[in-house]
Amino acid sequence: MIAELWPTQDGLIFALATGAVVRLIAPLLADKTTDPAVVVVAETGSQVISLCGGHQGGADALTHRIALLLGAEPVITGSASTHGLPGVDVLGVPFGWSKGSGDWTGVSAALAHGKTIEVLQDCGTTLWQDHLPPTHPFSFESIRTPAARLWISPIQRQFAPDNDFPKAQWHPRVLWVGIGCERGTPQAVIEAAIGRICRAGHFAEGAIAGLASLDLKSDEVGLVALCQERQWPLHCFTAEQLKAIPVPNPSTVVEAAVQTPSVAEAAAMLAAAGDLRVAKQVVRVEGQPGAVTVAIAQAEREYIPKSGHLALVGIGPGDLNQITPAAKGAIAHADVVIGYGLYIDQIRPLCRPGQIVEPWPITQERQRADRAIDLARWGLSVAVVSSGDCGIYGMAGLVLEQLQGTGWDGETPSVDVFPGISALQSAAARVGAPLMHDFCAISLSDLLTPWPVIVKRLEAAAQADFVVALYNPKSKTRTEQIATAHSILMAHRSPDTPVAVVKSVYRPDEMIHRTTLANLLEAPIDMLTVVLIGNQSTQRHGPWLITPRGYNGNLEQAI
Repeated sequence: MIAELWPTQDGLIFALATGAVVRLIAPLLADKTTDPAVVVVAETGSQVISLCGGHQGGADALTHRIALLLGAEPVITGSASTHGLPGVDVLGVPFGWSKGSGDWTGVSAALAHGKTIEVLQDCGTTLWQDHLPPTHPFSFESIRTPAARLWISPIQRQFAPDNDFPKAQWHPRVLWVGIGCERGTPQAVIEAAIGRICRAGHFAEGAIAGLASLDLKSDEVGLVALCQERQWPLHCFTAEQLKAIPVPNPSTVVEAAVQTPSVAEAAAMLAAAGDLRVAKQVVRVEGQPGAVTVAIAQAEREYIPKSGHLALVGIGPGDLNQITPAAKGAIAHADVVIGYGLYIDQIRPLCRPGQIVEPWPITQERQRADRAIDLARWGLSVAVVSSGDCGIYGMAGLVLEQLQGTGWDGETPSVDVFPGISALQSAAARVGAPLMHDFCAISLSDLLTPWPVIVKRLEAAAQADFVVALYNPKSKTRTEQIATAHSILMAHRSPDTPVAVVKSVYRPDEMIHRTTLANLLEAPIDMLTVVLIGNQSTQRHGPWLITPRGYNGNLEQAI
C-alpha cells in the first residue's frame, strides 16, 4: 500500500514508531526532489517528527502545522530550521522563483555548518534578507573566500563540475517577453524564438514571468497554446496603450498594419513596467512557416504565479493555549505575518523559519491593512493578526473596508476570517458568567467615533438594561470618558450592581478587580482593561458574577 501511495502523494503521515517507518520507506527513497514529505506522529501525540523531505518535500512545514494542531512538540532536525534560517533550496518558493541549476546539496551543507554563503542578488525581492536572524551566515557583498555562493538573477550561469566551492542559482520571474508574430505562426516556432533569444542573452527561461502582445493576438493559437503549456500569463494590450510607450525601434510598417509603431517592445515594457533588456529581434525557423518578433523587458517586482490570500486572524487574549487550532494553522501556513508589535511578540513561537514577520506600531492600522493587501495582491499568503476576535474592534473590518475601496471583486485575493476568543469573553470567563443574558460592547475611545455618538449608545444600553462591556475605558490623555459612562449607568442601575475590571487576561500580568458600580472609578483602569458592568439581575456569589438567563423563573423578580 505504501509503495502505491509513494509516487502519488505530496506527504505521508505515520503514527508508528520511527524505526518501523524507516524500514517501510527505505526501499522507496529515490531523490529528495521527488520523494514525498514523511512525518511521524508519536503514539502519545506529544511529538511530531519531520523524518524525510524537510525542506524541498515540505515535511518541516507540515510537521510545524500538525504540531500546532495537536499541541505537540515539533521535532525538526535540519540545521537551517534549528537555527531559525530558511533552507537555501526553498527560500525563493514563496515568491515564485524558479530553482536553477547548481550544487544545491553543497550550498545547503555550507549553511548547515554555519559557513559563509555569498549571496549575489541583482533582482527579485529582498524581503527574505530583511527577516533573517542576526547570526545568519549570508554575506550580501562580494567576498574573497566564501564557502558557497548563491546567485539570485535572471541570468543563466553555467558551473564547471570542478568548482572549488559549491554554487547554485535562483531565478526570480522578472522577465516579460513581448511577442509579435505573423498570423498562424506555430507554437513550436514561437517557443524556439523565445529560447533562441534567451540563450543569446544568457537569460534563464525560468526567469520568464509571462508573455505580452497586442490584443489582436489574444486568440493566436500558437501563442495561447504555448502560454497554457508553460503556465505563463498572456497580457494583451490595445493599440492605443502600446502606442503611448516610447520604444527604441518604432516601425511605420507595423503602425500601418496594426495602428501602433511597436508591438513586441512596447508590450514587454508595458507588462514589466520596466526597461528593455533585449530590443526586438525577428526570428524565423528554417523549414517552418511564420515569423516571430521578440523583445524582453525586466520588471522591478517579480511575478508570483499564484493567487494571494488574506487570513484575518483573531489570536485571543494572548495565551497561546487560547488560540484556536484553525487560527494557529492560518499563521503557520502564511508567507507573511503582519500585526501590532505586541501581538506579534505573543505569537512568535507559532512562526517558522523563513516567514516574513512584520511588527507594526500602534495607530498605524490603515497602513498595516494596506501593506497586507499589497502583498496579497502580489501573490503572497498573508496573515493579519488581531488580539481577541479580529472582527470585534480588530483588523478584519478595516482590511475588508480597504479592499472594498479598491474595487475588490470579492475573490482575488481570497479572504478567510478566523475568529478568536474576544476580550469580553475572556474577561467574563475569569469572573463567572456575567454575559448569560443580553449584553453589548461599547468602546469609549473617541479617536474614530464621535463622543456624542458614544454617549447616545451608553444611554441606550443603560436604559435597556444590557450587561455592558466597556473597551478602551481610559488612557493617560482620556480620563473623563469613564466618568461620564459611570454617571450614565448610575442613573439607571443600583449602586451595588456587580462590576468586574479585568486587565491583560490570560497574560502573565493579569489583574482582576471585583467591585460595584458605585466604586467603579476607584478601580485600576487603563487601555488594557475590559470593564464588565452587570444589569439589574446580575448577582455576586463570592468571586463569581452571575447574570441569570431565566431558567429558574426568577428573572422578572430579579428585575
